[in-house]
Amino acid sequence: MIEAINDRANYQIAKNLLDVAHARQKALASNVANFENPGYKRIDVAKSFQAELQKAVKSKDIESLINLRPVLEEDPNAVTMRADGNNVSIEKEMMALNKNTMDYDFAAQLVSGSIRRLNTAIKGQVS
Repeated sequence: MIEAINDRANYQIAKNLLDVAHARQKALASNVANFENPGYKRIDVAKSFQAELQKAVKSKDIESLINLRPVLEEDPNAVTMRADGNNVSIEKEMMALNKNTMDYDFAAQLVSGSIRRLNTAIKGQVS
């Protein structure tokens, strides 16, 4: 029974969105923690992840969605504006943290909604 919900594309997409928000949170925390570290380069979720996710969603390939994992990499678009080579902008990181929190909350609502529907189906009543 539980496999039925795990195999649904919407559930897998929402789960992947949670995974990417979690990975991005790690990256953003690392960027903020290393803001004053000379030579530190900003990291984020690999840009290829979004393309892979879109491809798997369009093809409705559940297996690809299940196996898709976000990877962190150095941000090639971050520009070094400081003499010490560090390319982290604390203002941009704080804004990204806020956006990531909203993204995570949205994905968590999707996943918990799927689980609530499964719970309702099992119990036969709305809790």
